[in-house]
This record gives sequence, C-alpha cells and structure tokens, in this order.
Amino acid sequence: MSKFHAGKAAFLIGVSLGAVLCAGAASAQDAPAAELGEIVVTAERRSEDLQRVPVSVGVVNGADMRAFTSGGDDTLLALSGKVPSLYAETTTGRIFPRFYIRGLGNVDFYLGASQPVSIIQDDVVLEHVVLKSNPVFDVAQVEVLRGPQGSLFGRNTTAGIIKFDSIKPTQAFEGRASASYGSYNTITFDGGVGGALVQDKIAFRLSGLYQHRDNWVDNTFSGASADGTVTPKKDAMGGYDDRNIRLQLLFTPTEELSILASGHARDYDGTSTLFLRNAITKGSHDVDVPRDKVAYDEAGNNPQAYKTYGGSVRINYDFGAAALTSISAYETTSGYSRGDTDGGAAANFPFNGAPNGFGQSMGQVRDLDQFTQEVRLASEGDSRLKWQFGGFYFDGRDTTDFYQRAWFLQGAARNPNNWVRLRNVNTSWAVFGQLSYQVTDQLTVTGGVRETEDTKKTRLLKTADTAAGAVTYAGRRAVRLSDTTPSWDVSAMYQINPDVSVYARVARGFRGPTIQGRSAVFNADFTTANSEKILSWEAGIKSRLWDNRLRLNITGFAYTVDDIQLNGNDSNGNGVLFNADKAKAYGMEADAELRPVPNLTLTAGLSLLHTEIKDKNVYAQACSLNGVLVCTVENPIFTRGTGTGTTYFAQIDGNPLPNAPKYNASFTARYDLPLGPDGKLFVMTDWNIQGYTNFVLYKTKEFYSDGNFEGGVKLGYSGGNGAYELAVFARNITNEKNLKGVIENYMAAVYNEPRIIGVSLSGKF
Repeated sequence: MSKFHAGKAAFLIGVSLGAVLCAGAASAQDAPAAELGEIVVTAERRSEDLQRVPVSVGVVNGADMRAFTSGGDDTLLALSGKVPSLYAETTTGRIFPRFYIRGLGNVDFYLGASQPVSIIQDDVVLEHVVLKSNPVFDVAQVEVLRGPQGSLFGRNTTAGIIKFDSIKPTQAFEGRASASYGSYNTITFDGGVGGALVQDKIAFRLSGLYQHRDNWVDNTFSGASADGTVTPKKDAMGGYDDRNIRLQLLFTPTEELSILASGHARDYDGTSTLFLRNAITKGSHDVDVPRDKVAYDEAGNNPQAYKTYGGSVRINYDFGAAALTSISAYETTSGYSRGDTDGGAAANFPFNGAPNGFGQSMGQVRDLDQFTQEVRLASEGDSRLKWQFGGFYFDGRDTTDFYQRAWFLQGAARNPNNWVRLRNVNTSWAVFGQLSYQVTDQLTVTGGVRETEDTKKTRLLKTADTAAGAVTYAGRRAVRLSDTTPSWDVSAMYQINPDVSVYARVARGFRGPTIQGRSAVFNADFTTANSEKILSWEAGIKSRLWDNRLRLNITGFAYTVDDIQLNGNDSNGNGVLFNADKAKAYGMEADAELRPVPNLTLTAGLSLLHTEIKDKNVYAQACSLNGVLVCTVENPIFTRGTGTGTTYFAQIDGNPLPNAPKYNASFTARYDLPLGPDGKLFVMTDWNIQGYTNFVLYKTKEFYSDGNFEGGVKLGYSGGNGAYELAVFARNITNEKNLKGVIENYMAAVYNEPRIIGVSLSGKF
C-alpha cells in the first residue's frame, strides 16, 4: 500500500470514528454510560463468563454478523479481520473458505485438504472443506478460540476453532428477520421463527438464509474457444444463489431430559473465484485492473454448484450432580467447481507466436458422508471441582473426481480419459477428560488430556489415461496413514480482584497425517505429510474497568509447530504436500469494548504476529513460465532443467507463513440518538486494516499485500424499543481493490468483493 493510500485509510477511519465520538460527546450531558453486559461463552463445553475462561476467545454477536453480511458477503469469509488473529480467504469460491488463526492455516485448494482450524456448528465438527463452507444464519453468537484446543475439541485444532451457535428453540413464540437489497441486485434474507408446539414439551425453530447476486462481470474475450465456451458475453459471471433452511425441534419430556433434533439443507450455485491474469506487474504488488471484466477463453464461465444436507440429535440427561450428553450427527454433500485456472485467454499471451497458458480444471465431489458421535459426562453445579470426560468417533468418506483441460475440449483434441477418481476414508476415535479445581477463592487450575487415533486411506479408482485408453500412471494406487497421538492443556487463572484476572496456559495439539491424491490427474504419485504437532504458550489479562464500562482482554503467545504441513509445487508444477522441520511464532492479541458516554459503544481489536519457517533443506517451486522466472524472488534459488523446461526453486527457511498478517487492527463504533419514547436514530461503522501478508512460501516483490483496509457504514432508525429497524448501508465503502490471493506463474490476482450500497430492514417479535 502506498503512503497515499495509507494516509487515505487513516483519514477515512478517523473521520468515521470522530463523527461518532463527537455525536456521543455532544449529547452525553451528565448521564452515566450504561454498563457492559456479561458475555457467556462455551469455550470449555460449559456456559461461563468470558472473563473467567483461561482461553483467548474472540466473540462476535449475531447482530454484528448480520451487519457484516448485509452486502451479500460470504457469511464465513466476512469474519476475516473482525476478530484479532483470525484471517480467511478463498481461491475456490464460496464453497471452499480457508481459515487461519495466529498465522496457522492451509493454502491447499485440494478437495481432500485438511485444515488446522476446526469449524464447529451447533456442536458438530465439520471436517471436509465443502462442509466447512456451510453458511451461518440465524446465529446467536460466534466464538473464535485461539490456540490449540485439542483436549476438548480434538485433532486438527492446532490453530484453534471457530464455533457457531444458532438461536435455539424456546417455549415463547418469537422470531426475527433481516433483509437487504443492494448493488448488483444483491439480496440477502436471514430469519428465524419458533415457539411451542406442545406447551412445556415440544418447541421448534425454523430458520432460513437466502443470498442472491446477479452476474456482473463481463467476459470480453472474442476469439475461438476450444471447449465451446460462448464469448464474448456480458454479465457472464460473478453472481450466485445460496438457499439454506434449518429446522430444530426441542423435546423436553421431563425436567431432566432434553432432546434437540436439527436438520438443514443447502442448495448453492454460483461463480467460482475469478483470477485476473497479468494483473500483477513484475517488481510491484499493486494491482489496478478492472474488477468487472475478464477475458476467459475456456471453462464455461467458471460455474460451481453444491447441495448439502445434514442433521444432528443432541440428548442431554441431568442426573443432578452430573449431566450426560450425546451428540449424533450426519452430513452429506455433492457438487462441483470448474475454473479457468490461468485467469485469461491463451491467445492474448502468445509465446513464440503461439497461444500460451491454457488451463482449466474441475473438482467434483460425487458423494460425501460424514458421521460423528460424541458422548460426555460432565459435573453440574458450582463446586470447587468441575470435571468432564467422554469419547468421540468420526467417520468421513467421499468419492471425488478431478478433471483436467483435455476432458473438456471439443473435436480431435478431446481426451475423455483425462480425469481421475479417488476414494477417501478418514476414521478417528478419541477419549478425553478435563478437571478444573478452584484451589482458593482467587486461583483456579484446569487440565485436560485427549488420546486420538486418526487414520486416512486414499484409493485411486480411475487413472488419467491417454485418449486411446493406455494407462501411463506408475505411482501408488492406495495409501494409508495412521497416527495415535495425545493432546493436552494446562492452565491457571488468578483473580486479582472481582474486575481483573490473569491467566497462563500451555497446550499441545496436532493435525493428523494428510494424503494429497489429486496429483494423480497429472500422472504424478501421491504426496503425503505426517502429523504436525504444536506446543503453545500463552498468558493474558482479562479485565473490566472504569465502572464496567470498559472490557479489555490482552493475550501474549508463542508456539512451535514440529513437522509443519506445507503445500507447494513439484518440478512439473504439480501441487505437492510436504513436512518442513518446524515453524515458530510469537505475538499478541487484544479485544476491547468501551461505553465512554451514554448511547455510544466502541469495540476494537488488535493482533501482532511474527511467524518463521525453520528448515534450511526445504525449497518451494517459484514463479516460472516457459522457463522464465516471471516474478522477483528474494530468496536463494536453484534451477532444474534447461530451456523452456527450466524450473526454479526458492529456499523458504526464515520466511513467514503464508496468509499470516503481521498485524490486524479492527474497530466498530455505534451511536444511538434517542427520538421519542421508543425510537432512535443510529450510525455505526466498522473498519479493518491488515499489515504485511505473504501469499506464498517464498518471498517476492509481488506476491504480498501491505496495508489493505476495508470499511462499512450503516445509518438508520430503530423503533418500537428495538422491534424494527430501517437503514441504509455501504460495505467496502471506499471500493478498495485489495489483493487477496495469487496464481504465481500467470501473475494472476484475486480481488476482494466490490463496494455494495443498499438498504436493509429488520425486525423481531
């Protein structure tokens, strides 16, 4: 980001915040500001005050989530930057968000990729990358648990978890809904209604989410297409339809027994991520090409579509001194995503007089079935000793196809055998327990341990053969990896006084072994990675200050990941999975909420982060096309091959982890101006600024962002003591073009969402 843009960001943020602060100060008079309410979290699988939990937790309430997504943003990607240490991105559209906490994540876009950030929706873990994209709607609260959470939540939580809790059924008849309309015919509806079906025995809640945007990106290519893509075409892509429904039934046959049954369905179709070829100029990371135009010669305008269904049954029986909980869940999905992976038209980028850089691919989940079962017994009440123990079983199976360009071509060039089919099976079991003891009125010590077995198996059911049917694949056709590993955590929390506590925590977690089978479509052998293991240390302070008008929580942390799983390319440009020796990191995060004067609420978040890969013997393939290094690599390199077959490899020792911002700062402000006995005008704004973020394993002058910022504003009227609200809003109000990802060899860029201006209406009863 240039100094001009940095100044522009600071000025706009300052103006927005200053306007809200001045409004609040002008009407403060002598009235006291309202105290902050208690935030209840379930970070340790029981309801507790956020200020009494020895874990670094960021919280976003449901109303704020709906404000962030009023412009049609992906409901999960919208969280990026809103919570300190949390970052999210995608290069595969709305069906494949990737999450990073404290710099740990996974850049792999393989449909079988694992992630060190676990997604848990209504107590159900969503493991497969497509299931992780299930939208969040009619949500009560989002909790981001930072750092390893392996003892209570299991494997693949080396970075942390993102936990979503929907609004649950109640006996009282109640409902809420919010709807918005904005630029590009963007429509969003998020609502829920429920109440008693049988008084004191059965209650329900029906929830829904609908998001739509018209196609708004033109495909300007006017040449020939080898796969029949119709070009040029106005408003060819960029739109989507995302339809979701959920029904919950709560049975309470006795005071001791409750049964919550939930079922949901998703029907989504839209456009996969659009790459913009040559949007990045060698020697610079600035991009400024049109957002609403591409020139694609293939891939049928990048379609993607998925259907997902699932359900769960949560049974809880209260024995008095303890409660037994069982959670059974099933999820299934199928669909595909197709894309022009070179981000342009080959005819527009000739090499030696011939079109250059054809590329398209498609991943298709033909069927996926995930079953999970958890049983736990936990103490009840406020005794000094609290405990819980239980077991967990996971079974995930999918059949997935990968198609390469020749399969789509027309005429003699078509190869109907240019695809592979993989069968993936992942089973896991675990036993766990946790004890928490209040040693004195001020000191509480907590410890947890979990033993997990994680097994993955991948079989190649069909090879990518020649058009004549000849088999050329010589790699493995079946791979099995398994690991049995303990994870644990120990923490101590000391209450200095009723308003200030300090805590320290050390935790060990792991991500299970991983198999990369997609490489078989390029006739390359499977690649694998062993389990990665993290040891994390953190200490923090949690405080309520200024007569409970300021909530301030600060955490410092440091961690080491041994055998960290990374992704790169081999000498043929095929994606590979590998372990590096280790990665180290340290940093801090702070969350604050302040009510300095009546009717004014401010929140702020800050994270600082330093990450470093530590392995002098690991290299990653760098940006090359036709034997030429197309970007400016700042690490030591070596080459293989000659002429147009030359490939370049960069040493990554000492480099930061990809998608690990050096800093992230966010804040929100809301001021309410009372009008009459039950109404008020309000203005609110939210902003995020992101520091240096490298997108690849090696360091360049091109493939990073620095100083990205984005803001939103909302102005409206709330009446009926909060019963309804009418507002105008703007998301990405300055229409920033932020670099969010790259395709290295094509110098292609991925942008953030454009500015959306609209109106919204919401109500509750």
